[in-house]
Amino acid sequence: MTAKYQFTATCPKGLENLLAEELRALGAAVEREQPAAVLFAGNLELAYRTCLWSRLANRVLLNLGRARVDNAETLYRVVEDIPWEEHISPNGVLWVQFSGTNAEIRNSQFGAQKAKDAIVDRLRKHTGARPDVDKRDPDLSVMLRLHRDHLEIAIDLCGDSLHRRGYRTHIGAAPLKENLAAALLVRSRWPEIAADGGSLLDPMCGSGTFLVEGALMAGDVAPGLLRESFGFERWLNHQSDIWLPLREEAHQRRVDGLAAGLPEIRGYDADAKVLFAAESNIARAGLEKHVRVSCRPVAAFKVPSHRPIKPGLVITNPPYGERLGEQEALRETYAELGRQLKQEFGGWKAAIFTGNPELCHSTNLRSHKQYKLFNGSIPSQLLLFEIHRSTDAKDDAARVAPRLSEEAQMVANRLQKNLRTIGKWAAKNGISCYRLYDADLPEYSAAIDVYQSLEGQTYAHIQEYRAPASIPEQKAKARLSDLVRATRQVLDLPARNISIKERRRHSHKESGSQYQKRSETSPVFWVEEYGARLEINLWDYLDTGLFLDHRPVRKYLRGLVKDKRLLNLFCYTATATVQAALGGCSESASVDLSKTYQSWAQRNFRENKLDPYRHQLIEADCLQWLASAQQNRRGHYDVIFLDPPTFSNSAKMQGVLDIQRDHTTLIRQCMALLRPGGRLLFSNNLRSFKMDPEIEAEFSVENLSSKLLDKDFQRNPKIHNVWEITTG
Repeated sequence: MTAKYQFTATCPKGLENLLAEELRALGAAVEREQPAAVLFAGNLELAYRTCLWSRLANRVLLNLGRARVDNAETLYRVVEDIPWEEHISPNGVLWVQFSGTNAEIRNSQFGAQKAKDAIVDRLRKHTGARPDVDKRDPDLSVMLRLHRDHLEIAIDLCGDSLHRRGYRTHIGAAPLKENLAAALLVRSRWPEIAADGGSLLDPMCGSGTFLVEGALMAGDVAPGLLRESFGFERWLNHQSDIWLPLREEAHQRRVDGLAAGLPEIRGYDADAKVLFAAESNIARAGLEKHVRVSCRPVAAFKVPSHRPIKPGLVITNPPYGERLGEQEALRETYAELGRQLKQEFGGWKAAIFTGNPELCHSTNLRSHKQYKLFNGSIPSQLLLFEIHRSTDAKDDAARVAPRLSEEAQMVANRLQKNLRTIGKWAAKNGISCYRLYDADLPEYSAAIDVYQSLEGQTYAHIQEYRAPASIPEQKAKARLSDLVRATRQVLDLPARNISIKERRRHSHKESGSQYQKRSETSPVFWVEEYGARLEINLWDYLDTGLFLDHRPVRKYLRGLVKDKRLLNLFCYTATATVQAALGGCSESASVDLSKTYQSWAQRNFRENKLDPYRHQLIEADCLQWLASAQQNRRGHYDVIFLDPPTFSNSAKMQGVLDIQRDHTTLIRQCMALLRPGGRLLFSNNLRSFKMDPEIEAEFSVENLSSKLLDKDFQRNPKIHNVWEITTG
C-alpha cells in the first residue's frame, strides 16, 4: 500500500495541463508534463483510482525502467533484465507495442519483435515455459517507447483505452472521443456550473457524448465504472484488497450522486437517426431518467419551457465541412445558432468546438477565450462565449448576408446583368432551368446553373472549372468562395439551396469520378421542361440528371418522332426519351449500362406516366447491344438519338470507347438499324471532334450545332456538336 511507483498517464495532445490538474486532485505527485503525457508518482491505490476516475487520460502506464539503447543487442539485453516473471504467468497471454526508431533500430515492428523475444526468453529461462502472444485480450500489455536513443519500458494498467467508457456502442458520423468531450466540458467550466445548479444543453448533440459526460460529472459518477475490466486485474502484482473497496466506493458515490438529482441536461438534433444512437448510449450509461434528447433543428433551439431552469452552458460540436460546398451550406447553420443563442439564451455561457473556426464568424458572437486542441489529427478550437441577448434584428440579418468584398461585388454585378438578359429570356420562353454564368469573368472560372423546382424553390448549381496552374490553390478557393457568396446574394438563396462542385472541367458525359456518389443523403426535386417532369439531384453526383445544353436538342428530337419508333443510346436518365414520348413517339428503347441511371430513368418514366411496354429501358453495354442488334433489329427504328461519352473505359464494358476513333463504326451501325428515310441525331462533347469525311461521303450529314444552341450557352458555342444524318 505504501510502495511508491512511477507512472505515465497519456492523453490527447493539448490536454496535458488539464490532466496534470486532475491527477493532483486524485492525490498524485505530478513530476512533469510532456507532449500528450504526464509523469507522476504514487502508490498502487492511486493508480487504480486514476484508471477508475480519470476523465481525461487515455492510458495509465506503470514505468518499469529507462535505459540508453543504441542497437538491437542492447535493446534485447535491457528488456531481458526486467523480471517479467513477476508480472505475467508463463501460461498467460502477452502483447508488446513498440514506438520510435533510431539509427540502428529503423523499424518499430522489428523493435517489437526483438523486445518480445527478450521477454519470452527471460520467462522460458526462469519458469521453463513461455506465454502466448496475441493482441486480443492479453493478460499483460508491454509498452516500449524509443526516443533519442533512450528506451522507456512500461506496462499498461488499463487494457483498452480509458476513453472507451463502455456506454457508447452507437456513434454518429463524426464521433467525439469521450475524454476529449470531458476535457471540453472542463475547459467550459461545466463542473462549476453544474455545482451551482446550471443547465447543460447541446443543440447538435449527435450521439450524445457531451450530454453523457456532463451527466457523469454532475452525478459524481466514475467514468470507468461501466467498463467490464481493466488490464491490471490480470497483472500478477494486482491487489484485489485495494481495488475492490475503490470500486465499491465508486458505486456508492454514483448512487448518492444521482439520488441527489442532476440539473437539466438536454440534447437536440435535426437527424432522428443519430438521436436513436444518443438514446441508446444514454440508456447504457444508466442516465435515461436524467438526460433527455429530442428532434429539433437549430433554428428552433430554445430554452426548455416545461419548468423553470437555471441558465448554464450551451456546448456543441457542429459539423464543419471538408468541402467548400458543405462549408457554405453550414454558414447558415452557424448563423442560425448565433441568432438563437442571442435571442433565447441571454445570461448563458456557450462553447463551440470546431475544426473550422472561420465558420464561427457567422454566429455574430465574439468569443472571450479560445483554446487550440486536436480532434484526432484535426487541428481544432474551443471557443467560449458569454451570451448577451440581441435586440438588433438588422445586425443579425447583416451577419446572415455579409457585405460582399470588392471582388465578390464585381461578380455579383455580372450575375445581375445576366439575370436581366438570360433570366428574362428564360422566363419569357417558359424555361425553368438555365445557365446563368459560364466563366464570364476569366478569373472566376465556374459555371452557375439555376433550377426552379415545381414546388417553387430556386436552386443554384455551381461547377468549378480547373484553375490554371499559375493560380495558387488558396487564391482559387477564395475566388470560388466569392462566387458562391455573390450567387447567394443575387439569387437571394439560403445556403442549403446551393450545390457546389469543386472539380476539374469535364465534358458532361466523360466517364470516371464524376459518376461517383458525393454524399449519403441529399434532397431531390422535380422540374418541368416543355411539359415533361424531370427529377433533379444537385448533390449526390457531379451531374444533375439533366444536361441543360441539350435542351434545344431534346426539343428538336421531340418534333421528329410523332408516331415513330425511337432508339436512345447512352440514354443517361432518359430525359430525351421522355420528351420524345410526350411528343407522340409510338415506342422507344433506351439503352444505358448504369443501374443508377436506369433507375433514375424509370422514375422519370413513372412521373410522366409512360407506358413501360411501349417505352423500354434496357440496361446494357451500348457497344455490345449495337453489335448484337445488327442481327435482329435492322431497319427497325425511325429515329435514333446517339449521345455517347467522349471516352469510356468502364470496368463493365468489354472495350474502350474513344469517340473520335470509334464514331465511324457507331454511326454505320446505327444507320443499319434505321428504316428508309430514317434519321440519326448524333451528338458529342469533344471540342476537337472532326467528322470522318467517309461518313459525309456515304450519308447526308447536316451540322446542327449552332442551330441547336440556346441563348444561355452562346458564350460557349463548342459545348456540344450535333449532326443530323440520313441515308440521302
